[in-house]
Amino acid sequence: MGLRERKKEQTRQLIADRAWRLFAEHGFDRVTVAEVAREAEVAEATVFNYFRTKEDLFYFRLEAFGARLVDAVAARDLGEPALAAFRRVLLDGGGLLAQVEAGDPGALERLRTVNQLIAASPALLARERQAIAGATDALAALLAAETGAPDGDVRPQVAANALMGVQRALIEHVRRRVLAEEPPSGLPAQVRELAEQAFALLEGGLGGYAAAPDGP
Repeated sequence: MGLRERKKEQTRQLIADRAWRLFAEHGFDRVTVAEVAREAEVAEATVFNYFRTKEDLFYFRLEAFGARLVDAVAARDLGEPALAAFRRVLLDGGGLLAQVEAGDPGALERLRTVNQLIAASPALLARERQAIAGATDALAALLAAETGAPDGDVRPQVAANALMGVQRALIEHVRRRVLAEEPPSGLPAQVRELAEQAFALLEGGLGGYAAAPDGP
């Protein structure tokens, strides 16, 4: 990465960090892009150069995981079913839950803040659904291309919805636990157990579906 690209990324990170601080202090819906720009000491137009919408500021880091799930399926080994690749990434133990499990109090606070902000904002809830739908469509298109599905074949879309449905169900479970202010101990392990149960449920129908094809 060149100097120009590094500076652009630093500006992007600065704007996102300042926006997150404002969102956490005041709530997502009460913060304007102009306020974010003032806090980051940049022009409002500069914010929009890096983030098309205010929702992009919030989901700057969170949306990357959906893309990572799709990329993992695309890059899986020859013969590996889509379900196996998806499951591996979803259960790899990264993210805020892993930090909470390690005893990081800052991670627990961030987990609570993220879920409280989303639950309190219709705009963020809508964006979350949009992000999951976008990742689902991308996964369905990948599976359709790999399996040579003809027009009208619903199986790629069904498979993609089933797989992404596991992630959506786990997100909702974590949010319920966090918003109920239940003790965080055991939550990461419980999420892994619930994920295993969900994938076991899908295994019979999707276990051998969409094995990676031979060739590019």
